[in-house]
Amino acid sequence: MHSPRAEPRIDGVLLVDKISGITSHDVVDKVRRRTKVKKAGHTGTLDPLATGLLALCIGKVTRLQAYLMGMEKTYEGTIQFGWATDSYDAEGEVIGEAKEASIEGADLAPHVSKLTGAIDQMPPAFSAKKIGGVRAYELARKGEPVNLTPKRVTVYEFSILSVQGSVAQFRVRSSAGTYVRSLAHDLGTSLGIPAHLSSLRRTAIGNFNVSNALPFASLETLPAEEILKPPHFQSLSEIDLPLAKLRIDWSQQGKLMNGQGVIMNPAIKVAKGDLLALGNPHDQLVAIGEVVNVLREGGAVEVKPKVVLT
Repeated sequence: MHSPRAEPRIDGVLLVDKISGITSHDVVDKVRRRTKVKKAGHTGTLDPLATGLLALCIGKVTRLQAYLMGMEKTYEGTIQFGWATDSYDAEGEVIGEAKEASIEGADLAPHVSKLTGAIDQMPPAFSAKKIGGVRAYELARKGEPVNLTPKRVTVYEFSILSVQGSVAQFRVRSSAGTYVRSLAHDLGTSLGIPAHLSSLRRTAIGNFNVSNALPFASLETLPAEEILKPPHFQSLSEIDLPLAKLRIDWSQQGKLMNGQGVIMNPAIKVAKGDLLALGNPHDQLVAIGEVVNVLREGGAVEVKPKVVLT
C-alpha cells in the first residue's frame, strides 16, 4: 500500500495588485482560499481606499514578515485641496471650512521640503495605532479622545508631479510606517489650505515592483497552480532582503539549524547588532543571523540565528 504523497512546500513572496474598496486582509484570505496555502500574511497594510502593491509572505517566508515590513515604500497619488477630512483621506467626514483652492502657480517647493527627510509625523486619529490596547480608529469612531504621539519617519522623496486646479499629483518614497495621508493633510496645513488624500497607489516595496504583481482579478480567473508562479511569485532563494548577505558553508548551516552560533570572517564591515541574510553554497537563504560579538576589528565575528528557514 502506497502512502499518500506529501505536497511540495511552497515558500516565497507573492506580489498582488490590490484594488480599491477591499482590505489587505481580504487579499490574504483570497490567496489562502485559492491556493490552499496554510500560512500567508502581508508585509504592510494598504488602506481600503488605496490600490497597488501588496507583498504576501507564503509558507515559511512568513517568518521573515518583520524584516520585509521594514522595507521602504513608494507611492503615487493625488491630493485634493479645498477641504480636510477627519481621516485625512477621501473616506472621512469633511471637517472645518472649505476654501476656494486653485493651487496652480503656487510655490509648493518650500512646503514639500518641510515634509521631506527625517520628520516627526503625527499619525491620523483614524489609524490602526494602539492606545492602551485599543485601536485609535475605534476611539475616534466613538468620539473619544485620541492621544497619539508623533513618530519619527523618513521621507526620502516627496515630488509634486503636476498640478491642475485644486488637485496635485505626487510621488512619495518613504520609510516603513509613514502615513501618506498625513503628508497630504500636513501639506495643506503648511499652505494654509485644507487638503486630504484623494487617491493612493503603492508602486514599490523595496525591490518589489507593482509591474510584476498579479492583478487582483486574476486570483479568481487563474488556475490555482498558476498563482504561485513567476513573475508575480518569488521563491525563497530569489527574495532580495534589505540586509547584508553572507555565504555560509554546510557545517555552519548545520549549527545554525540547531540554534547554535557560528564564527565567520565577513568580507564586509559589520558591527555588533547587525542583521545578516545567510545563504548556503546553493544560494538558498537559510537564516537571518545577528552579530552578537566582534572578535577582531575587521575580522572574525560571532553570529547567532534570529530566524531559521529550513
